[in-house]
Amino acid sequence: MPTRAEIRFDRVLAAVLFVCALLSLALYQQMGIFANPAPLWVGVVTSLCLCGTLAWRRSYPVLVMFTAGTIFVVAALLGVAEQLLANVVLFLSIYTVGAVVENRDRARLMRMLMIAGMFVFLVVGMFIQSTNTHLVSGIPQVGALSPLVAFMLAQILINILYFAGAYVMGEIAYRVRLRERQLRALTTELERERALSSSQAVALERVRIARELHDVVAHHVSLMGVQAGAARMVLDRDPDAARTALHQVETSARLAISELRGLLGTLREVDPGLEDAPSTVSLSGLPALIRASEDAGLPTRFEIQGTEVPVSSLTGFTLFRIAQESLTNARKHGGQAATADVRLRYLSDGVELEITNTGAMPLPHPQSGHGQLGMRERIAAVEGRLEYGPRTRGGYLVRAFVPYVLVSDSEGVTR
Repeated sequence: MPTRAEIRFDRVLAAVLFVCALLSLALYQQMGIFANPAPLWVGVVTSLCLCGTLAWRRSYPVLVMFTAGTIFVVAALLGVAEQLLANVVLFLSIYTVGAVVENRDRARLMRMLMIAGMFVFLVVGMFIQSTNTHLVSGIPQVGALSPLVAFMLAQILINILYFAGAYVMGEIAYRVRLRERQLRALTTELERERALSSSQAVALERVRIARELHDVVAHHVSLMGVQAGAARMVLDRDPDAARTALHQVETSARLAISELRGLLGTLREVDPGLEDAPSTVSLSGLPALIRASEDAGLPTRFEIQGTEVPVSSLTGFTLFRIAQESLTNARKHGGQAATADVRLRYLSDGVELEITNTGAMPLPHPQSGHGQLGMRERIAAVEGRLEYGPRTRGGYLVRAFVPYVLVSDSEGVTR
């Protein structure tokens, strides 16, 4: 359906063309080139009806076209002197059908019927003129291309160009409108996708922040809780041991603050969409992590198998966090007699980290599991594999594998 602006434009156009038709009618009447012209009021009425149809050309294009054609024929038969604006209105009505009718087969058929009807009217009119001795008595008719024949051929050529122009311009206008519509739809879709991508980026960043906070806070707070408990138990009978435990609590707190500051600095400086942001933790930090785990009361053995291969910072960061989360869970759920083994294997196609413990792993609480979820998200970000679950001989197993990725840089090749 046409918009209000389009309807307003069509009404203004109809009014302007009607005023121009009145001026043209007055001028033609004054020139007196038509024999026996229709009375002036007839020309005014036909011009009003003809131009007035354009006010509804977008709402009822086919009806307007045939109505304008009918009025055009009636005005010509009545001998209305005005022909210039009548031709303009007829052209616009045919053009409009081609430009706005969505059913293209119907648009083509209606225009072809209209053009065929107008050519029938043209041929009949020329036949009547050529057989009227009074009209052609002053025109030479001798020769293969007499002036009369030349005049008729010129009329046919002009009308072919006239109707072909109306038809082709309507087709072009429709294609332009169709293209604009597609561009608007594409723009809307892109805006929708942009909004969705923005919301997804925010959601992913929130998940990343939650994952980092969980890994940092859960590990260090767990250590501080164990060490503070040990200090409380030996405070009276062994002040030196209590002092050592409290020193470990202080060290864990400082490490937690340091990692939190590093996390906040990363969030301020790095694009939220980048998962490979530089980090202060990597595989080189595993020995310190093992010592902290032993200080917290979980005997932990660390072993490296295979030839050490440099890995990307993202791979090292991911495996470190998985080891940190696994050891934290082992301390929380394994029991006082639990022990842990950490094995870092450099294989031919990737690096594998395995953490096992001998303690019991209770069923997860309905609201727990954030650590395991974080491990799955981290390993998915590096296109690795993650296995975890109870072992048949007791205890719990976490195994993570990350394939090597060759990245060329100025210093060589990093896996």
